[in-house]
Amino acid sequence: MAQIDRTDDIATCLHIRRVVFIEGQDVPEAEEIDGKDPECIHYLATVDGTPAATARVKSLGPKAKIQRVAVLDTHRGTGLGAELMQFILTDLRADFDEVVLGSQTHAIGFYEKLGFEVFGPVFNDAGIPHRDMARSLKD
Repeated sequence: MAQIDRTDDIATCLHIRRVVFIEGQDVPEAEEIDGKDPECIHYLATVDGTPAATARVKSLGPKAKIQRVAVLDTHRGTGLGAELMQFILTDLRADFDEVVLGSQTHAIGFYEKLGFEVFGPVFNDAGIPHRDMARSLKD
């Protein structure tokens, strides 16, 4: 797990997102590749040196918004996604009070196990139902 900023590593993150969201979930490319990557913090998880998962974080003042959490099919169910999220939460703790995200409704249980709580109504993002979730980073 690592926070990354090299151009080639960000390209790797974009490739994972393309496979998971554009190819796997039919998210329109213009919605997934939204031009906001330069203003985000990027994270990349590897397994035996092979890129396997990614996420990005956007600063919203005292809050951080975790976005684009993507784990390749071959690594789902292995705990890698939870490890990546724990790494991100630990990394953000020094700079943010709270973390928010928009979860696909089928993944709400995954985020609840990480301490997130649902708020607000179901909304459509790229044709997929989502719910907003939040979690404090302060003990």
